[in-house]
Amino acid sequence: MASASIELPNDIEALRNLVAEQHAKLEENAKYIEFLEEFVRLLKHKRFGRSSEKGGGSQLGLFNEAESDLAQLEEGEAVEAEEAVAVPAHQRRKPGRKPLPTWIPRVEIVHDLSPQEKICAHDGHALVEIGHEVSEQLEFIPARIEVLRHIRPKYGCPACKSGVKIAPLPPQPIPKSMASPGLLAHVAVSKYVDGLPLYRVEKVLQRGDIDLPRSTLASWMVKVGELVQPLINLMREEMLAGDILQCDETRLQVLKEPGKAATSQSYMWVQRGETEQSALLLYDYDASRSGEVPKRLLEGFEGYLQTDGYEGYNAVCSAHGLTHVGCWAHARRKFDEALKAQRKSRKNAKRSAKQSKALQGLAFIQKLYRIERQIVEKPPDERHRIRQEQSKPILVKLRGWLDASLGSVPPQSLTGKALGYLDKQWSKLVRYIEDGRLRIDTNLVENAIRPFVLGRKNWLFSDTVRGAQASANLYSLIETAKANGVEPYRYLRHVFIELPKARRVEEIERLLPHRVDPERLPEDVRN
Repeated sequence: MASASIELPNDIEALRNLVAEQHAKLEENAKYIEFLEEFVRLLKHKRFGRSSEKGGGSQLGLFNEAESDLAQLEEGEAVEAEEAVAVPAHQRRKPGRKPLPTWIPRVEIVHDLSPQEKICAHDGHALVEIGHEVSEQLEFIPARIEVLRHIRPKYGCPACKSGVKIAPLPPQPIPKSMASPGLLAHVAVSKYVDGLPLYRVEKVLQRGDIDLPRSTLASWMVKVGELVQPLINLMREEMLAGDILQCDETRLQVLKEPGKAATSQSYMWVQRGETEQSALLLYDYDASRSGEVPKRLLEGFEGYLQTDGYEGYNAVCSAHGLTHVGCWAHARRKFDEALKAQRKSRKNAKRSAKQSKALQGLAFIQKLYRIERQIVEKPPDERHRIRQEQSKPILVKLRGWLDASLGSVPPQSLTGKALGYLDKQWSKLVRYIEDGRLRIDTNLVENAIRPFVLGRKNWLFSDTVRGAQASANLYSLIETAKANGVEPYRYLRHVFIELPKARRVEEIERLLPHRVDPERLPEDVRN
């Protein structure tokens, strides 16, 4: 098949224009290929490389181009050396085995000499005990299944036979169910803490000759998720009464969502509030990721809202007059990804502009994080003072570097996108130095999402909206309990015993996960 001939213009100027046009197209194609190669390298690194965003000491620790670049912009300013960072003193752990917890029950096994061995071989006298040696082992006893028989004697008058008296059955988390509070807590912890799908919990119970279909287990989880709704309501009131919140969201698939295909995505929204004494975490299911969802969830809240760069949070900040705080971890991640996607430079070769900018951006951000690591245990007023003295000057230099760097690399490249994100989010990112209670990033709420994501990888989806909402309630209690040092199983069992009995608000408040005393939770309860 003959190739199509290209008719070239006779006019020299037209020919030059054609060559220039083709040259521009080649340059555009080359840039597009470079962008694609950049993304491929990033995907390969995510697949096979190190996932940590911490800068390598040999690369960022010695790199000082950030100050060098900025010094060229400021006339007469000398190149600054890397600031010295004081490393807080730490205690080295003593070698040896950590003692076993004292609360674990002890079973004493005495290994004694035989009567013949208790006679002195030299003079025949009986040996006397002068001490003993103790060594401890951990023993594991598989989960024990019991049947609790609630026996209620009946009483009647033998003379008049007017009626029968019987003690009432204690209120149960699921009336007329065979599930005890302990079994319900075990299933909830298996699913929401250990990430086990219910069909695996079913198999575990079958090993103990207990036949409980996963449909029954699922029904139980929905019912106890609805049972704890009063606790969720009180937690929401307390969270919205504060003035600092972090928010994030992650996808969730619900098969039987009205008006949506089974393959469509819904979302789990997570909010984290914090006081000096405790932390509060709330999970909420919604079919949408629109900005109307946080507007509904945060109705009545006033103060700081810290989020990532998702624009869906802009609406709630505008509607409720909230102060929007950004996340430096997301800014750092974009520079980190841009650096990981760069083509490896040859030995002693000069760095490309994109690679240099990615390193420079990371160098600045790592300085901010080094300051945060030093002040994390300090009170808010002290954190605010140190940020004003140390972090603010770094932010001023970073802004100057950013202004000079914008446009120096293609905006479609990962480095260009990192610079663009930093520029667009700047007013939100710098707000964390205004109040010592604020965090530099949203890592705490992201950490709260991880247990949900781990569970989702195992059980993949929720069957119904009702089930997704119940799961959100149980995640809220469990993760708040964990954040406040409360063991989830003992806490849930306590709640499932006491909540059905509660009749006053004060009784319900005492069951909140951040109000219970972990040391006073019963080890073993029969009801």
